[in-house]
Amino acid sequence: MNVLTRNNVVLSGVPGAPVLVLAHGFGCDQSMWRFVAPAFEATHRVVLFDHVGAGGSDLTAYDPLRYGALDGYAQDVVEILDELDLGPAVFVGHSVSAMIGALAAAQRPDLFDRLVLVCPSPRYVDDENYRGGFSAAEIDELLETMDDNYLGWSAFIAPVIMGNADRPELGQELTNSFCRTDPAIARRFARTTFLSDNREDLARVRTPALVLQCREDAIAPPEVGQYVHDHLVGSRLVVLDAVGHCPNLSAPDQVVAAVSAFLPHVARA
Repeated sequence: MNVLTRNNVVLSGVPGAPVLVLAHGFGCDQSMWRFVAPAFEATHRVVLFDHVGAGGSDLTAYDPLRYGALDGYAQDVVEILDELDLGPAVFVGHSVSAMIGALAAAQRPDLFDRLVLVCPSPRYVDDENYRGGFSAAEIDELLETMDDNYLGWSAFIAPVIMGNADRPELGQELTNSFCRTDPAIARRFARTTFLSDNREDLARVRTPALVLQCREDAIAPPEVGQYVHDHLVGSRLVVLDAVGHCPNLSAPDQVVAAVSAFLPHVARA
């Protein structure tokens, strides 16, 4: 199967320009970048894609063994970039895709120019001297509830993830996105996401990185963004004046500004 078809890869922007890859988070698809991608289409070759099991990807390509760890998704990113053969890319990963991008960059640093990690978390479960945001019992309860009633879980958790109670339409959009995802695949991806521990992998990353952290985030609290910054050599940390876990939807102008400032290729106004 062609990897570009498998992952529903969509190209826009300027052929031959520096490459910017936008990767979505759990329960989402590439449409979550619709407020960010257009800002770079005049200066970059923009690459959008769907993780296998999401959006317009080929669901028949989903393999529980391959995607039982984030490394399987990271391998997909490597295969996409190898197939495109457009040169080293700037990879912008939201939520779980931040760690997917970090794993891919650690494996194949030649494919990556820079990393932008939006609301990253290397581990969601609290540990000794580490705050991930959830106790082990809370994650177990979250996953059990998801198994029992996926649609009900989606309607409850999406507004919490979005975190903008004064803009309920955003929470509803995320709920709808969750509900479009195959429940069986979503449950497996949730386990892969929320039970992962990639803290030690951060030391393997040598690609220049920007960490974007929201000032309030119920899924990846500020301590997590600080942890990622502290454990990525030479990284930068920018705290957005935004609430919630999806600033690409709730505060896209801030995301565009922070990413643009990190990219030497983008012409300044």
